[in-house]
Amino acid sequence: MERFRIAGEARLDGTVEVAGAKNSVLKLMAAALLAEGTTTLRQVPGILDVTFMAQLLDTLGCSVKVDAEGRLATIAVPGTIGHQCDYDLVRKLRASISVLGPLLARCGQAEVALPGGDNIGSRGLNMHVAGLEAMGAKVHIEHGFVIAEAPQGLHGAEVWLDFPSVGATETIMMAAVLAKGTTVIENAAREPEIQDIATMLVEMGAQIDGAGSPRIEITGVSGLLNPVDHVVIPDRIVSGSWAFAAAITKGDVTVANGHAEHLELPLDKLHKAGAEITVLNPGFRVRMHDRPKPVDVVTLPYPGFATDLQAFVIALNAISDGAAMVTENLFEGRFTFAQELTRLGAQIQTDGHHAVVRGVPRLSGAPVVASDIRAGAALVLAGLAAEGETLVSAAHHVHRGYTDFAGNLRRLGADVVVEPDDAELYWS
Repeated sequence: MERFRIAGEARLDGTVEVAGAKNSVLKLMAAALLAEGTTTLRQVPGILDVTFMAQLLDTLGCSVKVDAEGRLATIAVPGTIGHQCDYDLVRKLRASISVLGPLLARCGQAEVALPGGDNIGSRGLNMHVAGLEAMGAKVHIEHGFVIAEAPQGLHGAEVWLDFPSVGATETIMMAAVLAKGTTVIENAAREPEIQDIATMLVEMGAQIDGAGSPRIEITGVSGLLNPVDHVVIPDRIVSGSWAFAAAITKGDVTVANGHAEHLELPLDKLHKAGAEITVLNPGFRVRMHDRPKPVDVVTLPYPGFATDLQAFVIALNAISDGAAMVTENLFEGRFTFAQELTRLGAQIQTDGHHAVVRGVPRLSGAPVVASDIRAGAALVLAGLAAEGETLVSAAHHVHRGYTDFAGNLRRLGADVVVEPDDAELYWS
């Protein structure tokens, strides 16, 4: 186990470059299963989840090589692949469910252990299952595994999602590209990562229209798709994290390759909090001179305020000059972070989906524990704004989503190190 040791009262200043999106690259790696041959992905982030997904694909018969320095991943997919996914790997990685659609489309069967990942609340697979069943698959859960079979192949269907689920949209879209006929996904997720996955699938020979809108239409093609060379879009959540980092530390940070158009609402909230936002080509710059003003936020599916940035706005409000309410509509477990932030002196009251945050002039350093990727990163940033030293245990969560987080913070002027941690944690 590792932890972050953070010296407080830091101000971040400089330029940071963001790698490819975690929420895209893992699904692109899964999509490579739809083509025999070698697919190359560029701007791959150097994060633990990429390592876990590479290991998972290896167990299916692929040969995956990840060059962290070159931000490159090559995925060699053989003519025959396995369809059973190892439990010990799947339990580490929520995105492992992404192989369900490609395996079912290509092999006619798939066995994937119920996935693990972050401790942020329930994330059911009902919509994944309903969509695949509408396309002719038989799906059941047995001994902790999702078992799907379509011995006669999948067929096109009209699928209505009760909620614009990113995971369900991806699973159905990747399964539909080799199905017979046309599949329509109504109330589909609209995230930029969905568009990136669709773009690569089209490059591979799939026929997809409407990605990025609530209605996606996929016309299945015969045979397998073709391997490609694809550049992953920059990670909008990491870009947003650096934007909040600048505001929380009263700093001046340029995100050299961030896409401001993917962060319109978060950047607008930062502007209302008092930050100066400059859109560059490419990238953007965030400067904060004074104590932030409080901002109310409600998390919603894209293009709403991302749930993955909720912890950062709570950290910002915790040192604001006033009070604000943050409403979490997607994952009930996200407020675990708020409980840890109070150990730094934050004044937060949670009630169901709502958190009322009353800003204090200054936080104070203390030992805290990360419960998920974003909570860990936000606790580190809160530690930078605190007086004294902060220790953030369970650093492995942050390593799953951020490339060299501590190193980038040091390059921006912070005093942050990663060190061994033998403390007994009350969650893992």
